[in-house]
Order: sequence, then C-alpha cells, then structure tokens
Amino acid sequence: MPKFIIEREIPSAGKLTADQLKAISQTSCNVLSKMGTQIQWLQSYVTADKIYCVYIAPNEDMVREHAKQGGFPANVITKVSAIIDPTSSE
Repeated sequence: MPKFIIEREIPSAGKLTADQLKAISQTSCNVLSKMGTQIQWLQSYVTADKIYCVYIAPNEDMVREHAKQGGFPANVITKVSAIIDPTSSE
C-alpha cells in the first residue's frame, strides 16, 4: 500500500496546546473510522507553521477526502517512492 507525506499549512501550528492537538487527532481518527481500513494515519510532525503527516492509503484521492471530511488543509500530498534510514548504509 502506498505511503504519503501530507504537508498542512497551519499558521502557528507549533503553538497549539496539547488539548488542541488532541482535538485535531480525535477529529482525524473519527474521520478515519468512517472511511474504513484502507487509509491509516501513522504519525505527524508539528513544526512552527506546518504539520507533516504520514499516511498509508491506496491513492491520493483518499488522502484528499480525509482532509476534506476533517476540515484539514492538505496543501501538498507527496507519494513516497522509497524509505531510507541509517541502516540503508550497511
């Protein structure tokens, strides 16, 4: 199943409180549960003005539908072509 990186432009994302991040997570999980098991949220990285999310989904359209239903921006969606890490050098 393809993996996608979603870039969400959210001004002052890095200043969101733990409760605000929890609410965003709950909204995302509620939408995902309605969409079925084909799309999965793996994790997200919160930076100053963006949130980068990692999802597994059959296609970009499903990722966009999740964003639409959740009311989240999905400014850039990029399909991952390969994954490397320090063990890739061995």
